Amino acid sequence: MSRLDGRTVLVTGASSGLGARFAHIAAAAGACVVAGARRVDRLAALADAIRADGGTVETVALDVTDEASVEAAFAAAEARFGPVTGVVANAGINVQGRAVDLAVDEFDRLFATNVRGVFLTARTAARQLQAVDRGAEGRIILISSITAQMQSNGIVAYSASKAAVTHLGRCLAKEWARGGPNVNTLSPGYIRSELASDWFDSEAGQRQMARWPRRRLLEEDALDATLLYLLSDASAGVTGSDFVIDDGQSL
Repeated sequence: MSRLDGRTVLVTGASSGLGARFAHIAAAAGACVVAGARRVDRLAALADAIRADGGTVETVALDVTDEASVEAAFAAAEARFGPVTGVVANAGINVQGRAVDLAVDEFDRLFATNVRGVFLTARTAARQLQAVDRGAEGRIILISSITAQMQSNGIVAYSASKAAVTHLGRCLAKEWARGGPNVNTLSPGYIRSELASDWFDSEAGQRQMARWPRRRLLEEDALDATLLYLLSDASAGVTGSDFVIDDGQSL
């Protein structure tokens, strides 16, 4: 039920981190993957790795803050594989620092990527699917974060943007409930990665981890099963839900 054969899945922010992982997992499950990001040099390496594993993938230059760029990416995907039936709106950035020190330009840049970019990606997908009367096949996943429900110093703008993404997912799910596509959010906790490991190896990071019930980071494969479920036919009856995968970190 979690196979993605016959589906075209577009992943934004696919040049590194979770986005690259999502593209690999979708391709391994049989999807035709369209990997989009601004850093096209990194996309080439990702595509080579997916093809080496037997997957099908194309890459597109994509700036999610630019409506024309988003529309062009979906048009390229449709021309190559047919309508995009699965979307992972993953592109996002973070700007750290105390609220009193945060430049308004940095705040605007973060919201342009994390909120407007997610909105443009989801809306373009819905328009494309509804235009060909295939909305019910659509599966849109918005990548949020457990910080959307937390009060953490130093990431005020990021946390607020992810709270907006979570609520956006519910609003879009309701608006598109009759004809589709389905819209759900995936809210990860802190995952083991090169960047996260540096922080959590520090004294301050160790103190933060010690406050969690299980005192550990998520492994990089922690989101795989939920991702495939939400992109597949198995989730036909699921829309407007937020899936928190954090190993109890937010408890």
